[in-house]
Amino acid sequence: MEVILLEKIKKLGDLGETVKVAPGYGRNFLLPQGKALPATEGNKAVFEARKSELVKKASDSLNAARVRAQTLVGKTLTIRVLASEEGKLYGSVGVTEIIEAALADGLDLHRNEIDLVTPFREIGRFDVAVSLHSEVEASIAVVVESQRSANAAD
Repeated sequence: MEVILLEKIKKLGDLGETVKVAPGYGRNFLLPQGKALPATEGNKAVFEARKSELVKKASDSLNAARVRAQTLVGKTLTIRVLASEEGKLYGSVGVTEIIEAALADGLDLHRNEIDLVTPFREIGRFDVAVSLHSEVEASIAVVVESQRSANAAD
């Protein structure tokens, strides 16, 4: 299936490119999300008519992502969880816990922006990649602490 991209998509193409994608990916993701149009002659004309609007929208989106990335520079999120004496967690710290800690710290992050391969299962400091835009990535530090050590200090 050939589609015309209405925005830059990582590992696929840039705004306005005509790319060949799997039919399911095009039908079930790109078209319903408004990220692409089927590559027909009529849609090519529609794209050319809307091109300046789409370029401005993409530029605004990129600038907004860069501003958000600046707010994340040097940020450290602390998450306190139950852990054993050896530092192993009773459970794990995943995207949900990171989002909750970010909201508590006043940061505006979304689930789909966090690039976490596997959840954290031990105490420590971890760098987490945050993908704010196809061209903008940031990194935040996540410190996983034991609740016991925090309670013992009180």
